[in-house]
Amino acid sequence: MALIRDLKIPYVVNFAAQSMVGQSWEYPDHWFKTNVVSTINFHNALRQCSFLEKYLHVSTPEVYGSCEGLVAENISYNPSTPYAVSRAAADMSLKTFVDNYNFPVVFTRAANVYGPGQQLYRIIPRAVLFFLTGRTLELHGGGASVRSFIHINDVVDGTLDAMAHGDPGEIFHLSTRENISIRSLVMRIAERVGVDFDNFVKVVSDRPGKDSAYLLDSRLAEKRLGWRSRIDLDDGLDQTIAWVRTHLERLENQPLDYIHKA
Repeated sequence: MALIRDLKIPYVVNFAAQSMVGQSWEYPDHWFKTNVVSTINFHNALRQCSFLEKYLHVSTPEVYGSCEGLVAENISYNPSTPYAVSRAAADMSLKTFVDNYNFPVVFTRAANVYGPGQQLYRIIPRAVLFFLTGRTLELHGGGASVRSFIHINDVVDGTLDAMAHGDPGEIFHLSTRENISIRSLVMRIAERVGVDFDNFVKVVSDRPGKDSAYLLDSRLAEKRLGWRSRIDLDDGLDQTIAWVRTHLERLENQPLDYIHKA
């Protein structure tokens, strides 16, 4: 906050949060301290900055829980994990700031983000790395969950558009129009790197509270912001595969699993 105050920064984008859905069950207090208490303290300090023109809060579709059909921005929250509850709490607090202080916050909620450089515990780079190095990939719940995967470049474009053109209190969904099960996604990756899916994948039990589907309706962002996703899944997978191949030796020596820090 000191830097924001000293430089009187008029536009703030907040990507920060304690993420990782599954691990939030192990230390729920850590998720609430970061995503609720610390985040709301930050918001309360920001609202007292008269020079602030726009604050963009990067939220998550996890706040909606498991849904059927395309999810609109006005659907009720139904979070199903400690992570999701913590993010919903911060979002609801911001809504009160909009109503009472006209706080200039705009929200974005993106589908599953991927791309070159992503952490190796995320499904796309993890699958690529495991297949290229002969490891067996664990597929939670058989990969039945359905998601939309959106390239990071499209998310960046949507974030900038929302910051520039969104009004206080508006929520914008950033998603593609292609929905795919995790199993089908991993099969597509296996095919593209030239390995047999059945020989490299092991089905394990699903994580608690995992949402079967949340598919975002992004037509508001398309209409209000003139935004749309431009990188299709096959092209994005090829980019990510190329990144893993280029840095394979270095990536093999990096941690493959999420490491929790209190």
